[in-house]
Amino acid sequence: MIPLEKSKRVIYLDRRGAAKGHKSAAAFFGVLGTGCLGYFVYQLIFVSAGSGFFVIWGLMAAGCGFLSVFLAHRNWVEKVPKWCRRTIQILFGMCLVLFLLVEGLIISRFNAWPKAGADVCIILGAQMKESGPSDVLQRRLDKALEYLNENPGTVVVVSGGQGGNEPVSEALGMKEYLVAKGIAEERILTEDASTNTWENLEYSAKLIDKDRDSVVIVTNNFHVFRAMSIAEKQGYRTIEGLAASTHKGSLLNNMLREFLGVMKDFLVGNL
Repeated sequence: MIPLEKSKRVIYLDRRGAAKGHKSAAAFFGVLGTGCLGYFVYQLIFVSAGSGFFVIWGLMAAGCGFLSVFLAHRNWVEKVPKWCRRTIQILFGMCLVLFLLVEGLIISRFNAWPKAGADVCIILGAQMKESGPSDVLQRRLDKALEYLNENPGTVVVVSGGQGGNEPVSEALGMKEYLVAKGIAEERILTEDASTNTWENLEYSAKLIDKDRDSVVIVTNNFHVFRAMSIAEKQGYRTIEGLAASTHKGSLLNNMLREFLGVMKDFLVGNL
């Protein structure tokens, strides 16, 4: 028989070990939540975003803050059944592995640059503002200009419809920008009905021969992997990517958004 006092000590030491683990997890989520909150405020004040997606960082900050407070209270944690805690830990680990895998695939196309002499260059649309192309779109256009000036035989397709917050269609805005930079109008084909990446490529394919033409897809670095995967799914025979840069301050936001975009397109069969 173990004396009562000694048995109490054994139980107490075990609880201390569990509490230490809870405190470490609480600290982790506290730091993560603080980082998310700081990034949310930075996006809100300093970055001109084309959508309200950055709000997710505020929601993540709130979620991490809740977890940090919850895990800091040992009694609250121990009220959750052990099997439930274990299941949550396993699911969290699986989601983390999936996130890192997809982000790795996205990063693998960050420096895509095509061979010279492509038949067609497709520029995927992004937000047009009253003042002209958004930062995201201008980076795509400027990168495409580099390629078009080096390859005068390449035809360009500008692809993108008009959103509710845009003064003109993205395609028209892109065409005007390219013409102002010296690209002849006869080299530019316009696709102005699409509303997403799938439609960008589906509708652009009607203006070219996707079975025979060598095609360069121009978009920002974080978007190249998904755009090329969708093009392959649609049956484009010869494709390469051309990666434009991204504003450093919005890169994390775009990377998270792109992860969700890849998962959505995978689930609906677009990849």
